Amino acid sequence: MAKPKWATPVRQAHLVELFYRSRGFCVFGHKQCPVPEHHYEIFCDNLIKDWIADDRAQRQAEWDAERRALHRLSDRRYPLAGQFSAISKDIFFDRQPQYYLEGIGISGLTLKPFAKVRLASSYIRLYIDLGDSLKDMSKNARRKALRYGRLTDTARQRINKAVRHYLDH
Repeated sequence: MAKPKWATPVRQAHLVELFYRSRGFCVFGHKQCPVPEHHYEIFCDNLIKDWIADDRAQRQAEWDAERRALHRLSDRRYPLAGQFSAISKDIFFDRQPQYYLEGIGISGLTLKPFAKVRLASSYIRLYIDLGDSLKDMSKNARRKALRYGRLTDTARQRINKAVRHYLDH
């Protein structure tokens, strides 16, 4: 059986000494003590509860101090609250894709599929004509591609090419 956390050697020795002095009766040495809280067992139970509460408060204080120390560190691995260092900006922009696919649809004018794409770190949206990139698929697969945004490799290549062309010019 595991020893309780409050039972340190110093505290155990204190309980033994308290029992030895009181002989299991009043811890304050009164003969025929009328106060139940002075009796050894009740006094020890209350003392143990106080030790447990002290240990809990100690652990909480250590946790708070550790959390404050971690938040004060200048070595951040990611930007917090919009604060970028030069290195974290580079890391962020290197990991970010060039575009985000927002949807696929059928143009009402040309009746051909197109993709709505938002450029990364920008409010600019591009509407890219996918042309015949979905032609090789079955009717059901085309519908699923439009419904769930599943693109073929040729459609992805076409989007990448259009985004690169826009960013280069």
